[in-house]
Amino acid sequence: MAAAPIFKICSWLDREDYERLKDVAEYLGRRDGCSLFMLRSSVIRSPRLQNVLEMLESLGAIMEPQARKWLEQEAEMQATVRVGLSRQGFVLWSKMYLAELLSKYRGLGLVWYSRRERGFIVRPFAVVDVVEEIRSRGYNVEDTTGLLSANRTDFVFTGRLRPYQAEAVDAWKKNRYRGLVVLPTGAGKTVVALAAMAELRVPTLVVVYTKEQMYEWREKIKGFISTKMAVGLFYGEKKEIKPITIATYQSAYRNIEQLWDKFSLLIIDEAHHLPAERFRSIALHVMAPYRLGLTATPYREDGRHDELFSLMGGVVYVKTLEELKEYGYVARFEIIPRLVRLDREEYEKYRALKQRYNVLARGRSVQELVAASASGDETARKALQLLNEMRKLLALSRNKIEEAKAIVNEELARGSKIIVFTQYVQQAELLGKTLGAPVVTGKTDKLRRRIALELFKKGRYRVLVLTTVGDEGIDIPDANVGIVLSGTSSKRQFIQRLGRLLRPQPGKVAKLYYVAVRGSQEETAMKKILDRLHSLA
Repeated sequence: MAAAPIFKICSWLDREDYERLKDVAEYLGRRDGCSLFMLRSSVIRSPRLQNVLEMLESLGAIMEPQARKWLEQEAEMQATVRVGLSRQGFVLWSKMYLAELLSKYRGLGLVWYSRRERGFIVRPFAVVDVVEEIRSRGYNVEDTTGLLSANRTDFVFTGRLRPYQAEAVDAWKKNRYRGLVVLPTGAGKTVVALAAMAELRVPTLVVVYTKEQMYEWREKIKGFISTKMAVGLFYGEKKEIKPITIATYQSAYRNIEQLWDKFSLLIIDEAHHLPAERFRSIALHVMAPYRLGLTATPYREDGRHDELFSLMGGVVYVKTLEELKEYGYVARFEIIPRLVRLDREEYEKYRALKQRYNVLARGRSVQELVAASASGDETARKALQLLNEMRKLLALSRNKIEEAKAIVNEELARGSKIIVFTQYVQQAELLGKTLGAPVVTGKTDKLRRRIALELFKKGRYRVLVLTTVGDEGIDIPDANVGIVLSGTSSKRQFIQRLGRLLRPQPGKVAKLYYVAVRGSQEETAMKKILDRLHSLA
């Protein structure tokens, strides 16, 4: 309609009503005992058009039916925000002025205007909050993506949640279906995620760290979810995209262009890996508005856990080992330190390396050396090389191998099932030969790895040697003894290794032996970690 609509009011107008009308319409005079007005074009283009129409109706305004219908359509369009997609994020389009409404989110860098899209771009992990804000102001939201709509699949959770698992799901729901659930390894984080999937019932992308975890997730889904929907595995040459799709971090990161717009729920397992430079792009570019992160150890020593919290919606639920141990949901455990000495040849070599290191390091911390090396400081680079040589010498100490053999023999006599954790492939292979045990490293091919893990689970092997590949997501419920020989320099890694042993079994008491070289940096690191973990044991 080209011309602004004209309406008349034939009833008496008091001064206050007349002033209200003049604010939205131009007075044209009187005709046949009625006052004529023309609605201002600025009002027609404003979000308050619906309120103006309601005011005119209350005053008995008379208008041509065609003009009224057009204005009602305009009012609905003015009060509607359409949500679409671009590769940058969700796009908001509206006839109303959105800049002021979105100012808070623009200030946080979560929303910005795109001339190319002629609308505002919203980061996918913030769109739920932005849409809620718009709706709370009384505006309609038209979702053209389909990603914000729930209850579109037939997932039904058939399991039974422990009380703390139900609390975790409730906390996640109250946070608008986003957030991190922090539970110790062995506490059933996967089951929490499956119950969350059944709450939303939307296409879901699950991102895991290893291929073994992919198969374990698929089996858990079969055991806890009733659905006719297929489960797809997305990795390597096999890239299936189904309503439930499970991908490795590497495959998801490398194939964002295939995954970015197909899922409403993003589940990140072992979520402490997400802030890594490559992997964070998964959370930035997969458009899933609903998110669930699972981890036993959310805090990172590099401080980048703050990014994890913002990408996934913050920490919504935490239960500690101590709390779960109290109620019998994880096995009771003890941490047993064992100190060994270097032999004479190893000691002399270690002392010489340490002297050279001290000269080059000049009292600088490892973090300072790393920063200096990155800036081109050659002495810092050489100091770090020496530090790595020292660590490797300590890790490969011959007396550590003997101590591990003694512990294994002692525990096998008790009927234990034992995992030996190492850092170096060389040490792992030597242990495998010494102990007559299978070895799983990052170099182990997929088939041999699966066979070794399966035979260990079934009890055909009673000892398994793992490098850091075993720090993530291997599920062996009846393993009850762990031996750490190298590689544990952080609380996070230590808790992950301990968690491998904590699946509850009747009468089970888990043991984690920590073997370190006496009088070395290993002993210092061990004491520091054990002091921080003292409350757990």
